[in-house]
Amino acid sequence: MNGPVVVGVDGSPAALTAVAVAAREAALRGTGLRLVHAFGWPSAHVPPTAPPWNPATAGLRELVDGTLAEAERHARKAAPGVAVGREVVVGEPVLVLEAESRTASLAVVGSRGLSRFGSLLLGSTAGHLAAHAACPVLVVRGRPRPAGPVLLAVDGSPASRGAVEFAFAQASLHGTDVIALHVWNTHTERAYDGPADPPFVTYDEDRLREEERRVLSEALGGLREKYPDVAVRRRLVRGRVRHTLIEASADAGLVVVGARGLGGFGGLLLGSVSQAVLHHAECPVAVVRSGEERP
Repeated sequence: MNGPVVVGVDGSPAALTAVAVAAREAALRGTGLRLVHAFGWPSAHVPPTAPPWNPATAGLRELVDGTLAEAERHARKAAPGVAVGREVVVGEPVLVLEAESRTASLAVVGSRGLSRFGSLLLGSTAGHLAAHAACPVLVVRGRPRPAGPVLLAVDGSPASRGAVEFAFAQASLHGTDVIALHVWNTHTERAYDGPADPPFVTYDEDRLREEERRVLSEALGGLREKYPDVAVRRRLVRGRVRHTLIEASADAGLVVVGARGLGGFGGLLLGSVSQAVLHHAECPVAVVRSGEERP
């Protein structure tokens, strides 16, 4: 999908940093940038007979326009040639950005935001969006390293193929390398993304190491041919997945993780590995749900 790059705007420093990142991503993709400011009126303060709320009637239009104008200045400074659109939407930020993601190629949010209207706090908007968005989600956090390699968390599952594709495409766009990291141990944890650690099982260590090397190789199958410009460094590490990924993020420009979830009314829930990386990685994190491949 060649939709726009969508970024959540709330006027906070973290959101403005996200706007600059989103603008550069849009320029690399040759697509537009959409600045979205979501307004919600806390239900506890809404009179029972109140009409639908909007920024103009609430006397906040000037503030909203100023917030979006500042965001647009940041975007044009970061990527002068990118086409920028602005939108104010009434609704909870988590729901507004989820809806926006349906026509976007990438959704970008900051990891911290304002506590008032339009807040983009990792515990709410960013975390929810990463689990529910219809496109890949880039959470801007940690220290920026634009030239740093893309750290790809490989677990070998069919559901992670979208994350692998995204990582290679992202590295190609940015002219950097991919570090394909596959973590294993004798507890057979691998890059397990479930709600709890798997049960203890003992294997022959040498045989297991060879099996995990095969898993890593198969997960990358066909990508070297599709992206010949991307150099790949494979890392097979015995250890704990969450700790290893977070530690490795210190030298990366971006961490890419897949997300698998549960259907039904609960929607798609992020697993423990994705949650840990979102909260503790030392660089930006991209979460790609199953079926999402293009950056």
